[in-house]
Amino acid sequence: MRKPTEDGPIVRGVCVALTIGFVVLFLVMPLLTVFSQALDKGVEAALDALTNPDSLSAIWLTLIVAAIAVPLNLLFGVSAAWAIAKHDFRGKSLLVSLVDLPFSVSPVIAGLIYVLIFGMQGWLGPWLREHDVQIIFALPGLVLATIFVTFPFVARELIPLMTDQGRDEEEAAISLGASGLQTFFRVTLPNIKWGLLYGVLLCNARAMGEFGAVSVVSGHIRGQTNTMPLHVEVLYNDYQFVGAFAVASLLALLAIVTLVLKSLLEWRFADEIAAAHRH
Repeated sequence: MRKPTEDGPIVRGVCVALTIGFVVLFLVMPLLTVFSQALDKGVEAALDALTNPDSLSAIWLTLIVAAIAVPLNLLFGVSAAWAIAKHDFRGKSLLVSLVDLPFSVSPVIAGLIYVLIFGMQGWLGPWLREHDVQIIFALPGLVLATIFVTFPFVARELIPLMTDQGRDEEEAAISLGASGLQTFFRVTLPNIKWGLLYGVLLCNARAMGEFGAVSVVSGHIRGQTNTMPLHVEVLYNDYQFVGAFAVASLLALLAIVTLVLKSLLEWRFADEIAAAHRH
């Protein structure tokens, strides 16, 4: 006799089959296609495409943008989650909605907003031109666009976790004479470290793979403002399919590494993560 809340074998089999079918059709097969196309003319051709000066510049620029955007989003995410979960104030619901804004706004629109603000013909354009500051079609514009589309990831991972944990431990630490920083590093941070790490991993993966917003503000200048996703598009439009898929396969490998790290952390520290969530 099966339990009243347990599905029958047919339902379970259908659900499992549908899940496996979707994963194979929409995830595994596209990934295999990318890697096979990258190696279509051999490993040497793929390596030549990756070591091309334009490709190396795109890879380096992608890493720089992620290295700047992720720590800034880490700082924002922790601050926003701390304010929302640990304090009551007027406009709290509005702040939560604003944190989710990049999830609902098209990245292309986000890029256009920055062009309207910081472009040479934008609101701040005359002042920037007068002071010889270039944001659009330069590294600062890429960083700003990437920050916009990625800043909810850390905050959204931490807000429910910190809300569930409540304020009792922080209030107890403060009543015992701990300062704000001592309370955060000795009480709050140990309780949120796994959620924080997950948020950083997801933020980093999105930062390296962002296309829409970065495409608008980059100007597609080869060797200067093209990140890896933009470089893939340029190579593909130039019919350099091996190079395009080689760079795309590198992006896919970075995403797979992120997934593997997340899975390893869940497996290695499963008890601590579960205890943190229960707490």
